[in-house]
Amino acid sequence: MAAMPKLIRHVSAPKHRSFQVFNHIPSLRKARRDALLNGESVGFVPTMGALHQGHLALIRQAVQENHHVYVSIYVNPTQFGVNEDYSNYPKTLESDLKKLRRLAVEYYRSDDTTGQITAVFTPTTREMYPGLKPSSEVDGPGSFVTITPLSSILEGASRPVFFRGVATVCMKLFNIVQPDAVYFGQKDVQQTYVIRRMVDDFHINTRVRVVPTVREDDGLAMSSRNVYLGRRRRKVATVLIRALRAIRAAFHNGKTTRDDLMAAGQAVITRELEEQRALPPQARALFEVDYFSLADPLSLKELDRVVPEHGAVLSGAIRMLPIEEPQEHEQTGIGDDTTTVRLIDNLRLQQLSAVLKNPQSRVGTTRLSHDVATQ
Repeated sequence: MAAMPKLIRHVSAPKHRSFQVFNHIPSLRKARRDALLNGESVGFVPTMGALHQGHLALIRQAVQENHHVYVSIYVNPTQFGVNEDYSNYPKTLESDLKKLRRLAVEYYRSDDTTGQITAVFTPTTREMYPGLKPSSEVDGPGSFVTITPLSSILEGASRPVFFRGVATVCMKLFNIVQPDAVYFGQKDVQQTYVIRRMVDDFHINTRVRVVPTVREDDGLAMSSRNVYLGRRRRKVATVLIRALRAIRAAFHNGKTTRDDLMAAGQAVITRELEEQRALPPQARALFEVDYFSLADPLSLKELDRVVPEHGAVLSGAIRMLPIEEPQEHEQTGIGDDTTTVRLIDNLRLQQLSAVLKNPQSRVGTTRLSHDVATQ
């Protein structure tokens, strides 16, 4: 679908230099009702904080398409498994608010064809889960939203409660905010499928917009978890995007079978592992492959062969292992590189003619059944 047209601002919605921070649902709902009564649209960007340029790209897209943009900052416990990193997940609220204030001022000074950030929602877990204390166990008690079978493959196979938690918290947030459009990043491609399925199946009155992945100069997808990577692991972490790009290059060179395509990526993985294993413990950074997927662009079912006219969604995940012998004065990440860091990424396989016709596909935009934002 084409991008939503730029809005024409109403006189009744004057711009402000900053935004209001809401901790409680009733006050946020009142602000939302005021916007509704004024005929003003609301775009919503749900985040877990630790904001980076990828998050800001979502907000920028939302500002282009709505009168008001609401941002949530909430580290949702139900999407973390029992042995995952919930307690260590970066919580940087003050820094996040500073970034948002700078962005709000930028749009305050812009012309009247853009919207503005007007609300930041920072609820507590008691506010979000007023009944039972949320459980991270697979069979734990609580009120949850499950989207199957999408939630049980790929990321869901490695993290069995992850998408249950994502769907549950997003359902709550969508009910609270009642947004006209919601914005997600292409980096978490499977999440976009789960959210769209939930929106469709439960008749939620919002549009799902997917914004291209934002990358570092060396190709690493921006992620809140990158702060855990010190210099040594950070350098090796690009192996994931290098493997994905090697597979894409093989596809553009005429390879279409799963075995031929995956072999191109495996060669990159094997070469990097061999180089790291040849280094002494005080110099190397080891990793493990979780999965590589070559999936149908509509269903995410695994493919044995890619039909060039249809393309495929290519995705993968690796685990950067803790460094073995940290050196004095070595630049390390949060936690001193002592924890395993799981990284995900994806690319769309398209015919080269389609890529040249649609430059957005070069940065990972996937045209699914839901909208894809163009920038």
